Amino acid sequence: MHENLLGGPPPVHLPDDPEPRALLAAGKDPAEVAARHPASSLAWAQLADDAFAEGRTIESYAFARTGYHRGLDALRRNGWKGHGPIPFEHEPNRGFLRALHALARAARAIGEEAEYERCTQFLRDSSPTAAETLK
Repeated sequence: MHENLLGGPPPVHLPDDPEPRALLAAGKDPAEVAARHPASSLAWAQLADDAFAEGRTIESYAFARTGYHRGLDALRRNGWKGHGPIPFEHEPNRGFLRALHALARAARAIGEEAEYERCTQFLRDSSPTAAETLK
């Protein structure tokens, strides 16, 4: 691990939870995955993405908010203090980052511009790679 010479908090690397990722990759229904693994931000992010693609914006917003809050809980349990890097390059972080992106997208779609701006800035601050990759 590299030392942070700027004095900011170290990057947070969430622990791996491979089962939800494997189930989703195998084509399992994201609703079933979320029901079996309700703490999985990845399952909620997938539900949000699917709902948004189908034009169900309010459902997408609700799924994304659930994934976002589940992710915040996981980040805090793993030493995150409310700011600092959450690298997209670390695959277990991607569920949270995808949920954050989905929340911003749905907020913009329903006209909640302040929430869109807050989430977009949070995503950029947490992971410039995620902000670029997910846009």
